[in-house]
Parts: sequence; structure tokens; C-alpha cells
Amino acid sequence: MLSSWRRYADSHPHLVETAFLLLVLAVTSRQYVHQGPGWWQGQPLALVATAGLLPRRGHPRAAVLVTAACAAASVALGYLISPLLLLPVLIALYELAVRTPQRTAYACYGATVALVVPAALLSARDGRPWMDESVGPGFWILLPVLAGTAVRNRRAHLDAVHTRAEHSERTREEEARHRVAEERIRIARELHDVVAHHMALANAQASTAAHLARTHPEQAHEILAHLTGTTASALRELKATVGLLRSPDDTGDTGGPDDLRPPPGLGRLPELVSAFGSAGLHVTVTVRGTRRPLPPGVDLTAFRIVQEALTNVTKHTDAGTADVHLAYAHDRLTLTVTDDGGASPRPPGPGGGFGLVGMRERAETSGGRLSAGTLADGGFAVTAELPAPPPAREQPS
Repeated sequence: MLSSWRRYADSHPHLVETAFLLLVLAVTSRQYVHQGPGWWQGQPLALVATAGLLPRRGHPRAAVLVTAACAAASVALGYLISPLLLLPVLIALYELAVRTPQRTAYACYGATVALVVPAALLSARDGRPWMDESVGPGFWILLPVLAGTAVRNRRAHLDAVHTRAEHSERTREEEARHRVAEERIRIARELHDVVAHHMALANAQASTAAHLARTHPEQAHEILAHLTGTTASALRELKATVGLLRSPDDTGDTGGPDDLRPPPGLGRLPELVSAFGSAGLHVTVTVRGTRRPLPPGVDLTAFRIVQEALTNVTKHTDAGTADVHLAYAHDRLTLTVTDDGGASPRPPGPGGGFGLVGMRERAETSGGRLSAGTLADGGFAVTAELPAPPPAREQPS
């Protein structure tokens, strides 16, 4: 029933407004019948006060001024001041308090009291106590101001809550998009490292095997065995990386226990060195300081940087040796990969250049930094500084 009335009121606003004003006029006019100098003198004031409510939404100050002037004129003529006589004023003040700042509402309240109460005190003809002519009207006039201010504050609070909710929703969506973009970059970087490393290594192993096939068939056979392991490792890592793109609801082959292996770290450095050795690149690893476990993200970053740097050596030079130097400080790990440049260094092929960018991004993502450049003797060096927190027992309390 209530919802039906609301829908009817929303669809017929002018009819509802007319009925409301007629009701106000009837209630106000009733106050002039049995009191004061005569009902006929008060009816024009009631009509003007009711008409003054017409602009109360667009011009609330004007509505308060007109209704307050009519109320003051009524009590000045000798009509008994009462809440029903002040009804147009109360309605106008409520609309004003709802639609204007609190300071304006209270200022108009003070002006209304200053206009109505002195008129009531000066025109008191029946010996009524001055308290009834001052305190009572002041209290009645204050009530709509308080109610309108409360409604306005409530609306402002709800608007603020709604605005914060919208902002929070937008922030969550932006954060989700940002995380998706970061995850795509991370997966793209992993794919680049896996594909570039294994393809370059497989190419070098295949070239070496082809070169030795006639003169040293046993060595060629051994290298081809390593090539099989390289391609199998590439397939495993590609499957694990691409598996990150699956949604949790995807079903099918889970791939077996190899997919559950932890991400690579510096612990697999000997395996990496052996793979490059089968491709003809002799890698020497030196460690300064005491080795210690690294955070998983830093450990993966360090391994991928060494892997990519050695891959670049096989792709872009014909160097026969490379050095990997790991220096553990109190809270940092400095790793350096250098090569001798070979007899005829080759520039990167078409589409190259993503390796250095990826290594630099990995280092910065882990909280470190990376530099790379040509050495004076023609070789190339990649140096990365990564955070390596000391064990808990060594950390200051």
C-alpha cells in the first residue's frame, strides 16, 4: 500500500503539492475563526502564507520571509499565537534547514524569532504571561530547524558513504587490473627466459653435435643426449609456466609430479653450468662469502639473471668461457656474469634486446638493481645487486 502511494505521488507531483497546500490552508485558516478581531481579517494572511510556500524548494529564504511576515502580522492583529498558526513558518524553516547550510538555517531561525516574538509581546491583550508569548513560540520555531538539519546531515552522511563505496569499488577494479597486468608481465618474462634459454642452448648443442658428428661421433652422441634433456626440461618449464594461465576451474591433465617442483634457484646452478658445458661454453662459478638461503623471489631472480646472461653469451658471441661470481655481503648478494667476448662477437639478432630489459625488471622487482656493459678487453659483464637478508640469528634485535 505504501509503495503504491509513493509511486502515485512520484507520478503526480503537482496534484500532491496542491493537496498539501490546501490542507495547510485549511488548518491555518481554522485558527482565525474563533479568536482575534475576526476571521475575515486573518483569511488573507492565511492565504498569503500558504502561497508563500510555493517557492520553498527553489527559494527557501523567500518562503521563510513571507510566512514569517504573515505570522508576525497575525499576532500583531491580536490573534493567539499557536503552532497551527505558525504552521507555514514551520514548513518553510524545515525546507530551509534541509536545503541550506546549518549556519544559514540558524540565522533565519533567529530572524524569524526576532520578527514574531516581539510582535506577540507587544500585542498581548488578554494578560497572557510573557513566557507563553516568547519561550513557547521560540521552541516551536526551533523544532523544524533541528529536524531539517538532522535530515540534511543524514543525507550528507549517506552521500559520503555512497561516494566512498563507489571510490572503493573503482579502486578495487583498478587494483585488480594492475595485478592482472603485473601477472601478465611476469608470465611473459618467464616465457621469454625459458624459451630463449632452452632454444639457444638447444641450438648450440645441435650445432656442436653436427660439427663433431664425423670426427668425434662419441662426443656428438653425448651432446645429443644432453640435447634430449634440454628439450625435455624446456617442455616441463613451458608447461608449468603456461599452466599459470589456466583458471582454477580448468580440468584435465595435471601434468604429473614435475609440475609441482619449486621454482628454480641458485641451487640448480650446477645443473645450469653442466647444460652450457654440453653446448661448448665453459662456465666457472666462484663464491665469496658464506652461502645462505635466499627469499624465494630473490632466489628465482638470481637464477634467471645468470641463466639469461649465459644464454646471451651463447646467442650473441662465440665466447668459449664465462665466469659467474657470487659475492655474499651482510644483506646483499652481488652476482656478476662475464665472458671473454670470443674472437668475433656478434650483435643481437632481430627482435633482440628483451633479455637485458627483463633482467633489469627482475632485479628492480626484487628490490635490487642491475647494470650491464662492455668490458675494456671486449667481453661483456652483467652485474646485479639483490637483497639477501641475513639469517634470523644474525639480524639485530
